[in-house]
Formats: sequence, structure tokens, C-alpha cells
Amino acid sequence: MEAKLSRVLVLVANKGYELLFSVAEIDFHEGIWLIWWKIREKVIIPMVNFAVILCLVMSIMVFIEKVSMCAASLYAKVFRRRPQRIYKCDPIAGDEETGNLAYPMVLVQVPMYNEKEVYQLSVGAACNISWPSNRIIIQVLDDSTDPIIKELVRNECEKWLKKGKNIKYETRNNRNGYKAGALKVGMTYDYVQPCEYVAMFDADFQPSPDFLMRTIPFLVHNPDIALVQARWKFVNANECLMTRMQEMSMDYHFKVEQESGSSTVAFFGFNGTAGVWRIQAINDAGGWQDRTTVEDMDLAVRAGLKAWKFVYVGNVQVKSELPSTFKAYRYQQHRWSCGPANLFRKMLWDVIYAKKVSLWKKFYVIYSFFIARRIVSHTVTFFFYCVVIPFSVFFPEVEIPKWGMVYLPTTITLLNCVGTPRSIHLVIFWVLFENVMALHRCKAVFIGLLEAGRANEWVVTEKLGDLLKSNSAASIAKRFQSKFWERFHILELVAGAYLVLCALYDYVYRDDYYFIYIFPQAISFIIMGFGYIGTIVPRDK
Repeated sequence: MEAKLSRVLVLVANKGYELLFSVAEIDFHEGIWLIWWKIREKVIIPMVNFAVILCLVMSIMVFIEKVSMCAASLYAKVFRRRPQRIYKCDPIAGDEETGNLAYPMVLVQVPMYNEKEVYQLSVGAACNISWPSNRIIIQVLDDSTDPIIKELVRNECEKWLKKGKNIKYETRNNRNGYKAGALKVGMTYDYVQPCEYVAMFDADFQPSPDFLMRTIPFLVHNPDIALVQARWKFVNANECLMTRMQEMSMDYHFKVEQESGSSTVAFFGFNGTAGVWRIQAINDAGGWQDRTTVEDMDLAVRAGLKAWKFVYVGNVQVKSELPSTFKAYRYQQHRWSCGPANLFRKMLWDVIYAKKVSLWKKFYVIYSFFIARRIVSHTVTFFFYCVVIPFSVFFPEVEIPKWGMVYLPTTITLLNCVGTPRSIHLVIFWVLFENVMALHRCKAVFIGLLEAGRANEWVVTEKLGDLLKSNSAASIAKRFQSKFWERFHILELVAGAYLVLCALYDYVYRDDYYFIYIFPQAISFIIMGFGYIGTIVPRDK
């Protein structure tokens, strides 16, 4: 009897322990959930709300900037505020007494680096410019490291020299300073000293014969003008969908950004090519510097702070080539986004303390030229539309106003389309493409601001030229090919997976229909993450 009682007591005790353990386990899980909800309520939701507010403020900044630039550009068109009507630009013509001396001495610089596909086009176009032969010098600055390509360029220059062109072929034994270093060295040769102006063309640019005839008069008749910038015209815009997207962005840049800057404050960023400089202005600004990867913008800002004026002539167009491979485009956009941010870091106080420009122009350079266009624009595009909005689907308490999610971005998008009306039907693809590229631009902006590891990385944008049309492309196509696994882009794939997760959660648990936008954006990230965009050189080429 006592043994049975002992067993009962042990059984009751064990059950009691199990019950107590179950209660404790329930309390533990409830405690975890309570802690989570407290963190969610007190930390995460306020942070998301703050991010939403910050992104809305940045969106308003971008919206105001876009509207103001379009308004300035529209004003210039409606009231015919063209450079030809604002500045004196009578054609230059010789007479019996002075002859060709009426034409100023002009230096034409063509910097290049291993440009096997396009060197003939650029050198030929430069040599065919209409200008008195004794008043022009063509200077080919070849930094090529491939001895075969270097020999080809040298032979091309010698061919034009035999035709009577005043062409100089110059090389360096190093690439110090990259393009800025080459241009700086090019200005030190004795034969350059008589030149008053210098025209610059990258290796893939082909100026028309009348380029100098239409640009130099602005500099000759207006001694306060330092730069005349022409517009780029893209010969391969129809090559693939990616080049069509680029054309939309670049046309907006030239037709709106450059034109508005030229017509309002006579200042804008030099595009590094297809422009003519007054050499006196270059020297006055301190010459070429290689402290950032945007030596062209650096020179423009320094010259602008010296009170020099810039003129954009949109009716003068120079043929050029858009990057048609995704790899080349990514490198280009990194340089174009990182460089301005790094330059802003280094020149902020120079702009503030500049004595020769007005307070309005200082504000324009700091806020409009740098902060709104080159920092805020990239940041808000990625964080708001690819991070914050998708993340908000997990928190019903977070509300994003419709004007910030729909009206502002729609208006901004439509304003970006004004430069290329023929591509307006591709606007949805353009939005998705730009949002993906905003990931790299945003990353590059922070690298530039912090001057991190890749801040001064310079990778020359590869050009295809007539590669795909040539019957002899087999010998050079290999340089544009990549191994299968090298086409994977981890950042895009991670962002795509994150957006898929957000879209699925929104579709299952929410009724706000954010997934209609998030799913296509996720697919865009994944497609570009696997490298299926742009021109892919086939192996049989």
C-alpha cells in the first residue's frame, strides 16, 4: 500500500513539474512577443515613419528642382532666349588684308586609351573639321597600354599627316591622372602656346566639319565666355532597350538641365567632350586637376567661381556612342555618380568663400547643381522606391500619402520624358531601369562623400563601335565577353529577392496593392542581376 502511494505521489509530482514547465514556456514565448511588439512600437515603426518623412522631403526637393529646370527651359524656348539671340556670334571671315589671321589658333585634343574600335572615326572626324589648316592643330593624346593599338593609332595619325593635316601624336610613359593628366600634359607642348582655344572630343565622338565655325564665334565676340558646350547625338540609340533608356536620360540632361543652367546663371557642368574652352579661362581656374574622377566638372566649377560664363548650344550636335553593354554602363555610372559627390566634399568651402560670384550663384551651385541633382536625386530614388515603400508593407501602421507615392513620382517621370518624346511609350521600362541603376548610383554617392575605397577608381568605358556590323569582329569580340558566373550581380539579385518577399507579403496579407509596383521592380532587379540586359556580343562573332 505504501509503495503504491509513493508511485502516485511521484506521478503527481512529475505532472506538476510538466505543468509548471508548460506554464513557464508559455510565459517565455509571451515575453518574447511582448518584447518584439515593444521594439516594433517604440523603435521600428518610428524609424520607418521617419524614413518616410525624410524621403518625402527629398522627393519634394527633386520635384521642385525638376519643375524649375523645365520652367527655365520652357521660358527659353517660348521667348526665344537662344544663345544666338543673347550673345554676339557673327561668323568669322577673313579678308584680303588679314587673310586667315582673322581665324584664331585652335587646338583640338582627342584623348584615348586602347580605343581600337573607334580611333579611326574620332581621328578622321577631327581632321575633317573645317578651319584654315594653318590655324588649327589636331593633338591625339594616346595613353594606350596595348602596343598593337598604339601602333594602329600612330599609323592613322601619320596617314592624316601625309594628307597635309597639322596633327600631333603624343604619348606618355604613365597614366598618372588618367584623362586629366593627359590633357594637362597636352597643354604644355611648345606648339600649343599660340592657341587661344581648345576643343575636346573623346575617342567615340565625331564632330561635324562645321563644329568650330558654329562654336568659336561665341568665344571670339564675348570675352567673358569660357566654355561653349555642344549637345551629344547618339548613333547607337536604337541598338537595344538599354540604349533607348540611356537616350531618354541623356536627352533630358542636355535639353533641360544644360539649357536651363545656360539660360539662367550661365553655368553648368562641362560634359568633358564636345566643347570648346578658352585656354585663358582654363589657366585662370588653375588648369586640369585629377583629384576626382570628374575632372571636367571640377574645371567647370572652378571656372564658374572665377565668374566665367558658359554657353550651351543645343543646335550643334556631335555624334557619339552610348555604352551598350551592362558592364560598361555600370562602370560609367559609378564614375559619374561618385565623382560629383567627391568633388562636392572637396569644393564646398571653396564655393562658400568664393568672392567673384553672387550669393545666388553660390546657392545654385551648392543646392541645385550638387545636392538636389547629384546627391538627393540618386538617394531618394533607391531608398524610397526600392527600400522604404516595400519595407512598409510589413507595418500597417505606416501610412504613405498618395501624393508622395503617386503624384510626385508620376510628374517627375513625365518631366524626364520631355527630352525624348519618341520613347514615351517606354516610360514604364525607363522607371524600372532607373530604379535598378539607382542602387549603384546611391552606393557611388556615399563612396564619394566618404571618399572610400573606390572613390578614385577610373575604368574607361568600353565602346563597340562597328564591332557587331564588322565581318572581322571575331578577333576582338572576346574582350567584351565574360564567363557565365561573371555576369551575376549579387547586389541586384539580393535586392530582387528582398522585393519578391515584400511583394508576396503584401499580396497575401495586405490590401493596399503595393505588390502591383513591387513585383515588376523585383523582376527588373533579377533580370539585370543575371546580366540579361544590354548588348551581349555573341560568341560566333
